Amino acid sequence: MAERGWTHFEHGADIGVRGFGPTREAAFEEAARALTAAVVDPDEVSPTSSVDIACAAPDDEILLVDWLNAVIFEMAARGMVFGGFEVHISEGRLTAAARGEPLDRSRHAPAVEVKGATFTELRVAEREGSWIAQCVVDV
Repeated sequence: MAERGWTHFEHGADIGVRGFGPTREAAFEEAARALTAAVVDPDEVSPTSSVDIACAAPDDEILLVDWLNAVIFEMAARGMVFGGFEVHISEGRLTAAARGEPLDRSRHAPAVEVKGATFTELRVAEREGSWIAQCVVDV
């Protein structure tokens, strides 16, 4: 089974987020963890609450941007940070549970505010049994 995880990549004043894993869903989950990691350490987020998120798009790449923007919206609207995600994708529809807790500025020490996911360096692809999902987020 392919390895899973996330990473950041440089892009000017913004931040590239990349998730990878054995499935498209795992890559989307890890891309959301990379997004969270631009703000706080996702390993320091307690999964005390769950938020349901849903979106749809005509292709995987637009779906990734919509997914990350939905996560950003929920973080801002609810004053939360997320450390874990469970994503399901079927026929252009994504449903997910985002697990996290209210942002505690003194404990979480947020580094930046993510404004939105962009189409810059957008890529969702499968190669040799491993999926990658990436784009640049505006900070």
